[in-house]
Parts: sequence; C-alpha cells; structure tokens
Amino acid sequence: MDGGNLTDLSGFILLGFSDAPELQTTLFTIYLSLYVLTVLGNLMMILLINADPQLHTPMYFFLTHLSFIDFCLSSAIVPKALEAFLLGRSRISFLGCFAQVYFFLALVVCECFLLGVMAYDRYTAVCKPLLYATTMSRARCYGMVVLVYATGFLTSLVHTVLAGRLSFCRARSINHFFCELPTLLQLSCSDARANKILQVSNAGINTVGSVLMILVSYTYILHAILQLPSARRRLKAFSTCTSHLAAITIFYVPGMLAYVRPRKACSRDQAKLVSVCYAVLTPTLNPLIYSLRNKEVKGALRRLWVRKLVP
Repeated sequence: MDGGNLTDLSGFILLGFSDAPELQTTLFTIYLSLYVLTVLGNLMMILLINADPQLHTPMYFFLTHLSFIDFCLSSAIVPKALEAFLLGRSRISFLGCFAQVYFFLALVVCECFLLGVMAYDRYTAVCKPLLYATTMSRARCYGMVVLVYATGFLTSLVHTVLAGRLSFCRARSINHFFCELPTLLQLSCSDARANKILQVSNAGINTVGSVLMILVSYTYILHAILQLPSARRRLKAFSTCTSHLAAITIFYVPGMLAYVRPRKACSRDQAKLVSVCYAVLTPTLNPLIYSLRNKEVKGALRRLWVRKLVP
C-alpha cells in the first residue's frame, strides 16, 4: 500500500451488529460470559496438564497447545468486539486491524493443522500401541508443533502482506465485529481478485490437507477397533477419540462455511454468526469437551483438589 493511502486512512470503524441496536446489550453480555469461560477453561486446562505428571503424555501435550491457541484466538477478537457491542461501533487503527487479521488467521490455520496432528496421535495410540512411545517421542512432538505454528504464521503473513498492498480510499466502515480477511478485501477499492483467489485456494488446501490427515487416521482407527474381539474393548478404544472428534466437528463445520463457501451464498448477518462460532464458541467448548468427557482430566482435577484440601 502506498504512503498516501496510509496517511489518509487513520483507521477503520467496526460496526458489529449496529443494524440491530436492540441486541447490543444482549450480545455484550453473551460475549463477555463466553470470553470469561474461554479464559478460565483454557487456562485451567494448561495449568492442570502442566501440574499433573500423569497428564504428561503426547495427547495432553497437544491439548495444551490447543488450549493456548484457543485462548489467544479469542483474546485477539473479543475485547474489541465487546467495545463494538457496548458502544454500537468501535474504532480500530490501521495497524491494529491488520494485526487482528494476522493473528486471527494464523491461529485458525494453526488449530486446523493441530487437529490433524492430534488425529495422527490417536491413530498411533490405537493402531500401534507398542510403538507409541517411540513414534510420539518428545522430540517428534515438539517438531510437529513447531511445524504447525510455522505453517500458520507464515501462511497468515503472506495474506496480510498482500492485503496491506491494497488501497482502501475513504471507505472505512467494516460491517463486522472484527477485522476478518474476507470482509477487509470487500472494503478495498483496488483490484483484490488475486487476494480472493489466494484466500479461497489456500483455505481449500489447508482444509483438505488437515481433513485428509484426519480421515485417513480415523479410517485406520475404525478398522483397528472393529478387529477387537469384545464390545467392551471396542468401546474403550473408541472412547479415547470421542473428545477429539467433537473438537473437530465444532471447528471445521463453521470454519468451512465461512471460508470455503462463496461469500455471496450467505448474507452478512449469517457470515457474522458463523464467525461467532469459530471465534468464540469453539474456544469456549473445547475445554468443556476435554474435561467433561475425559476420565483422566476429571481424575487430575480430583487429585489437584485433594492436594489443595490436604497439604
């Protein structure tokens, strides 16, 4: 973007749901409640996994990073959205808007691939239990997490740099509650076709790559479970995957609706509601899914509670 553009453009205005002012107070209350739950739930998972030696396994190592990503993802979006809901609209600086685009997109891509890595972890645990400790060694787990973060932040850097080269002229009102890449591209008064093609193709590649890893992993897992002789063992093996399957579902369904479907196929209000799902609802539900449906996490909570009561 040229210097004149940056000088003329002091910032953007986030409109939120300003076309429905009667909902502002309700939305503020709901968002604030969900954000508090997100912060408490994800920080609890991180602290609990680090505090309990029995949870120092590859599965919970990846879960720690999932909670960290969810916490950062919500924190990049919700505070500014709360201001928009409380005041009816919110002003955000040019650099602040692009920082929000960068971190939000980076963290979404990171979570996308981390869920794929977690599926591979479940495949190794169920299908190759004798080789699990060797296959999912500490060095390999760290290597996979570094690759996940590198992919997410480099992918987002490309999109953000290319979007920063666009001209935005005088149109400064963003009909959304945060700076999202597709909405920002619609605001540009220069030719953004290359950006939109890159966005859709990259979203498709990221989604297909991660979903393919998940589908292949769970195909082998299902085949291995069906080979078990007793129904009890089959149920026990499958129960180790239910939390991860639930996390996959609540992440990918709204994410694909938001980034893969053509923007014209849904109204702006529908797009906002879809964004609510993967920006706020998913980070809130993930710690609940992994704590309420997981006996090991419940056991760790009980042990921590007992240690606090009986020093």
